Amino acid sequence: MRVGTVGGGGWGTTLAILLDSKGHDVRLWVYEEDEAERMRLTRENATFLPGVRIPDGVGITTSTREAVDGADIVVLVTPSRVVREVAGGLAAEAGPGIANAQAIVVGSKGLEPETLLRMSEVLVQVLPQNLHRKIVVLAGPSHAEEVSRQVPTAVVAASNDAGAATLVQDAFSTERFRVYTNDDVVGVEIGAALKNVVAIAAGICDGLGFGDSTKGALLTRGLVEIARLGEALGARPDTFSGLAGMGDLIATAMSRHSRNRRLGEAIGKGMKVEEALAATKMVVEGVGTAHVAVDLARRHGVELPIAEQVRGILYDGKSAKAAIRELLTRDLKSEPRSLTRR
Repeated sequence: MRVGTVGGGGWGTTLAILLDSKGHDVRLWVYEEDEAERMRLTRENATFLPGVRIPDGVGITTSTREAVDGADIVVLVTPSRVVREVAGGLAAEAGPGIANAQAIVVGSKGLEPETLLRMSEVLVQVLPQNLHRKIVVLAGPSHAEEVSRQVPTAVVAASNDAGAATLVQDAFSTERFRVYTNDDVVGVEIGAALKNVVAIAAGICDGLGFGDSTKGALLTRGLVEIARLGEALGARPDTFSGLAGMGDLIATAMSRHSRNRRLGEAIGKGMKVEEALAATKMVVEGVGTAHVAVDLARRHGVELPIAEQVRGILYDGKSAKAAIRELLTRDLKSEPRSLTRR
């Protein structure tokens, strides 16, 4: 199949390499002309994926039209804050464009700041109606640094349309990259977005020198928060014990590759938020998501104590130690049978 991959960061480049290995005709859109030219010449994304060769069969372009015209599958892997702009541009392109795509795959993870919408909801607002049921969310415990080097990985393809999910499952699956289908789009997207916030909290704990006991408690209670908000939005509770819930949370909060965990660690060690963000070239999605998730939770009458404290640290100048103290001194409660009740 012809595949247009829109977004030349680490994950977009990785998916382009993966899809090329399946024999698909892959085009990769890169925003910056100078970066695209370097990638064409060196066949390497040195900024985000050093040491990994981009196959000669992957076309690299700065033209979105060239990337997606006539594509059977379009893969969106841009930062969440520009998904609306980029997808709207794709929909407005002249020529064959994306009109006949069989699947629109969302690899971006986050919530839109102004609207509090999930990425698939943003696409429903900007894409033609005939493409709405072809939207598929790709998520799960997967680091570009590992997948690009064929480290065994499993993810989920979530869609309201079983045929679109199966198409993506077949198109992406390899001996080292296993794709499961899922019909809980809400749960998968909420898990993918909020795990970044909990990962920042986990990094803060690392930076403060806390131990495994702390992180075990944090991840468990973080998963409760994710599931609580997800269920309030209509997600199934069991989704959060799967790859897009527990799996993605563990990988993001524990890994040395996690930009969200690294940012939190730097803050825990005393670095100012602005300095920690300036020290990385990558988009740290959990920073924006922390703010939006709390607003979304308040709208639905849901408590997110960990996310509230992360937001306080990132936006209000609260000290990490004060945030931890507030979490530990909240009113004592029982641990309920239902994951989402408290």
